[in-house]
Amino acid sequence: MKKYLPIIKSILLYALLTGATVLMSFPLFWMISSSLKTIEETNSPGIVWVPQNPTFEAYFAIFQNQDFLRSYFNSVFYVTLALVGTLISIAAVSYAFSRLEWPGRNVVFFLMLSTMMIPPQALIVPQYVFFNKLDWIGTFNPLIIPGYFAGGAAMIFLLRQAMAQIPKELDESAFVDGANHIQIWWEIILPLVKAPMATVATFLFVGLWNSLLTPLMYLQTIDLYTLPVYVSTLYNINQTVQPWPTIMTAAVLTTVPLIVVFFFAQRFILESVVVSGLKG
Repeated sequence: MKKYLPIIKSILLYALLTGATVLMSFPLFWMISSSLKTIEETNSPGIVWVPQNPTFEAYFAIFQNQDFLRSYFNSVFYVTLALVGTLISIAAVSYAFSRLEWPGRNVVFFLMLSTMMIPPQALIVPQYVFFNKLDWIGTFNPLIIPGYFAGGAAMIFLLRQAMAQIPKELDESAFVDGANHIQIWWEIILPLVKAPMATVATFLFVGLWNSLLTPLMYLQTIDLYTLPVYVSTLYNINQTVQPWPTIMTAAVLTTVPLIVVFFFAQRFILESVVVSGLKG
């Protein structure tokens, strides 16, 4: 009996993982299925799991919707600028915490980590007042510029852990060859932490792309809406109820970039767990 225990454990594990995968994939399946249904099927009193006559009419309609296309462009524009600036600033701060020796470094690092205990909701009002005084309401500035100051203590911690694993002898050798800290950071350290950098970029992308509250607060006009804001208002926009296939199509197209990013980044995420020393 004992010789069968490993096989039984493997079967149970795979069954558990398969069940979890099906459960987690169900919302995506329902979105795709509903986007291919007719209006009659979505309004049916019974549950229609798979459309009888799949149609791409909702997809053709959504690509002719100028507001949707504009919101897609707005999301790409703001996420690209915010992601690049935030990633570079996080990498620079992580280098300072992991490779440089300066008075009070550990105290500042502890204070930075302590900001993770502050709920974001507690900062909504003071941030809004601050940005309002800067006359940034109704622009992308509140969504993009704060990231340029290394926002995200958890991401700094992850990248700092990865950089701390690199031998200091590399820095010393580079100094002997006449390199400065910027050259060491850019040409030596960053290439050695590609996997953690890709992981941080993935997490940042998901957070920025899915952000709803902040764009809703600061953009305020439909011309500036990002995808999550536009999709959330699609059900009752312009006082008219939209067909459910159209709503689900917009949700599917919003999810596609996330799936693509995770597909290409999953290898780096697993590798970064080992490199950064965060294994359980």
